[in-house]
Amino acid sequence: MTDQTSNVGTPRIKTFFSLFKQALSGQEQDYTQGSIRRAVFLLAVPMILEMVLESVFALVDIYFVGKLNQREAISTVVLTESVITIVYSVAIGLSMATTAMVARRVGEKNPEAASKAGMQSLLIAFFVTAIVSITGLYFASDILRLMGGSAETIRIGTNFTRIIFGGSIVIMLLFLINGIFRGAGDASMAMRSLWIANICNIILCPILIHGLGPIPAFGITGAAVATTTGRGIGVLYQLYHLFNGKRIIKLRRQYLVPDWPVIKSIVNIASTGIAQFLIPSGSWIVLTRIMATFGDAAVDGYAVALRLIMFFLLPAWGLSNAAATLVGQNLGAQQPLRAEQSVWKTVQFNLIFMASVMLVFLLFAQPIVGFMNKDTSIVSYGVQALRIISLGYIFYGIGMVVSNAFNGAGDTKTPTLINIFGFWLFQVPLAYLLAIIFELGPKGVFIAIVAAETGISIAGIILFRRGKWKQVKI
Repeated sequence: MTDQTSNVGTPRIKTFFSLFKQALSGQEQDYTQGSIRRAVFLLAVPMILEMVLESVFALVDIYFVGKLNQREAISTVVLTESVITIVYSVAIGLSMATTAMVARRVGEKNPEAASKAGMQSLLIAFFVTAIVSITGLYFASDILRLMGGSAETIRIGTNFTRIIFGGSIVIMLLFLINGIFRGAGDASMAMRSLWIANICNIILCPILIHGLGPIPAFGITGAAVATTTGRGIGVLYQLYHLFNGKRIIKLRRQYLVPDWPVIKSIVNIASTGIAQFLIPSGSWIVLTRIMATFGDAAVDGYAVALRLIMFFLLPAWGLSNAAATLVGQNLGAQQPLRAEQSVWKTVQFNLIFMASVMLVFLLFAQPIVGFMNKDTSIVSYGVQALRIISLGYIFYGIGMVVSNAFNGAGDTKTPTLINIFGFWLFQVPLAYLLAIIFELGPKGVFIAIVAAETGISIAGIILFRRGKWKQVKI
């Protein structure tokens, strides 16, 4: 009996590790045929690892900055990150449009058109980030002041904010180029670029913040330099592989000439995609502003909790990115049923992951938050935020897969409309009502987050099942 069980289990283990190795290798695959479960696994493994590493950026910064024992330093990171989410929103929206466009062309077996779409998206990115960088460089102190930063926070944090905004081009390119790789089904390349960027950030952060040997301690400014440098190195790695002609996507100099029909198609998808992420990003800025009325400890505890939440949400988002690629490529191959089946298979995997994370946060919130910060008042707010917000994790898991499925089909309008109603007409008013009017304080903000995210997920499921996304042409 034992021998039989062992004999059955051994091939399964070998198969798992064989697939895992294949997922990391970056071998070219056709995701429009064969096992859907296998396709999800091969795409999801590198995408999850990619997003784990993206989430490490925020944790590394907040961890080492926390060692400075300056609340103003942590507040600077929190307030700057709250506003820089606008850049993230633009980057994610543009990357999402590029992924949909590239995936559709790859599904149609037209890699040249996919490559051309990738290059045109890069042209758009350079134009957009030039505006953002100049604005951030000039108005850095005003940004902190607008977000409710104290005079001391503005004094020590202006250079941090200036460097982060000035280097926003690397944020944009890191997201966008990974979107190109994901659309082509080359998820392992996107993962590797994040590995490189993170390793550089992890090495540079403590050195530049606290100093080492002849290198002086730059404090919070060092965190901005380390993060921007790490991301920049990751971008250089991406660009090398885009132009060396050995991947599915092969960028050429002649693609630098603006192709206005292609640019128009990308902008049409990206505009609602950007709005889709600007809407929640804007609401998070308002929520941070509401939290600021309860003092620095509340803001800092909220920030630590959000970093931990994002650390676990981003891997789930990585898994949901697999659905976007599979939907795009299968619609390009005229297989809408397979596209839909891929989404529900991805939902199953994400539910298991998110339920596990919810249990971890409910049971171990205190030691997890305590590891990130030793200030008892900050820990108290962080634990409360972590436990309340994690109650909606199962719904988040479903909602993010469905949302990315819409995006993969090129239907960025539907999730954008859902977000408008869910965040601005429900979450923000509810947070203000509970926190300020009903005097629940920060707890009211946390409850509003759970309620809104749950409602958004339910609305997404209902609209996805109607199937109109299958008819979107891009």
